[in-house]
Amino acid sequence: MGRKTMEKDLVKKYEYAWDKYSKEDLEKVFALSERYKKFMSKCKTERECVIELATLAEEKGYKNLEDIIKNNGSLKAGDKVYANNKDKTLALFIIGSEPIEKGMNILGAHVDSPRLDLKQNPLYEDTDLAMFETHYYGGIKKYQWVTLPLAIHGVIAKKDGTVVNVVIGEDDNDPVIGVSDLLIHLSGEQLEKKLGKAIDGEDLNILVGSMPIESKDVKDRVKRNILKLLNEKYDITEEDFVSAELEVVPAGKARDYGLDRSMVMAYGHDDRVCSYTSFEAMMDMENPKKTCVTLLVDKEEIGSVGATGMKSKFFENVVAEIMNLAGDYNELKVRRALNNSKMLSSDVSAAFDPNFPSVMEKKNSAYFGKGLVFNKYTGARGKSGSNDANAEYVAEIRNIMDKHNVSWQTSELGKVDQGGGGTIAYILAEYNMEVIDCGVALHNMHAPWEVASKADIYEAMRGYYAFLVEA
Repeated sequence: MGRKTMEKDLVKKYEYAWDKYSKEDLEKVFALSERYKKFMSKCKTERECVIELATLAEEKGYKNLEDIIKNNGSLKAGDKVYANNKDKTLALFIIGSEPIEKGMNILGAHVDSPRLDLKQNPLYEDTDLAMFETHYYGGIKKYQWVTLPLAIHGVIAKKDGTVVNVVIGEDDNDPVIGVSDLLIHLSGEQLEKKLGKAIDGEDLNILVGSMPIESKDVKDRVKRNILKLLNEKYDITEEDFVSAELEVVPAGKARDYGLDRSMVMAYGHDDRVCSYTSFEAMMDMENPKKTCVTLLVDKEEIGSVGATGMKSKFFENVVAEIMNLAGDYNELKVRRALNNSKMLSSDVSAAFDPNFPSVMEKKNSAYFGKGLVFNKYTGARGKSGSNDANAEYVAEIRNIMDKHNVSWQTSELGKVDQGGGGTIAYILAEYNMEVIDCGVALHNMHAPWEVASKADIYEAMRGYYAFLVEA
């Protein structure tokens, strides 16, 4: 009997998380998903995510770092503080009882998602139709964005310094907009093209109007009517588009998916599903031994560049400010703090899809309902561009997850020569900290509507909490 038990234990089995849930557990799974759906329905841009989460953090007792600095304040163990970078990056800290120099436990995710951005001079009229020109953001399949109801979210910054918030297409009484496609009856040539060429980037133009302004003695009467409507609602002129950030996203709310309601369909799971679960895990933390951090950044989908991307000095600067307020600052200690830190790069992975089995390798794929996914490495083909976590760190993470009964699995992003992807992991690893990618597996990644398992969302939150407590 002992030998049989030992042989059984030799084989690793990734069980369904659903199988371990009690009735009380299931209530928590579905309650988390309801909160998450509400967040995803409301927050479809990086700005909306950061502002909403900062507001929720303040309700939990977090203080704005800028206010503490202005008031010549200080920080001590147990204090909660956040830093908001241009409404596009958010860093949340709980000060630990140990010196920050000994390292932090960091959850890092991104809040930007693939979309269509309006160009700087977007509005034009063609054959009595008013159109917006767009430039797609991040990796998309362009053909997926046609014939969908779309909404506009964003801001318009005016010369007088005022910033106008814009949301059109989400209220039931709002109009929606969209990109047209060629009718099937005239699509002979289009259907002969490869999918990547069927819709060109410059053809992702959005139809926004067809009614002319009353004045008949002016040109571009339909365009002028759109400008009139926008001026009446937002007090803007055409020139104000130059200093606007207007994002075109799928219109509509996050929804339960599947007849059993076991999944969530939403725009922007990548990577807001990891951002939100990291945030929830952080909100449950109190008086940690190590300083805990949740870092939510912008621009990951285009290379983590710019002042609000992970490659900026924002996080490093904030750590220095935090250590200074804690009375433990010098340049060497900041370097040691980063070097001694441990991080989960919280980003999504691909779930095995039985409709497309040829690109996946079953033994090294993630599956819906089997929990948090760890990607030891990402990258493309020969691991190009990946972080590739150290074996010792992977072993430590395994132990933490098992200790807290977190359902987890491992995965690669498809077969070796099928493609690949990247995250912010390698950027933080440049500080010599231990980093591994982990997150929630998705269907339809980078499509307008992505799908995730409610069990995996719940296990991600539990796994992130376990890491903050134990690492």
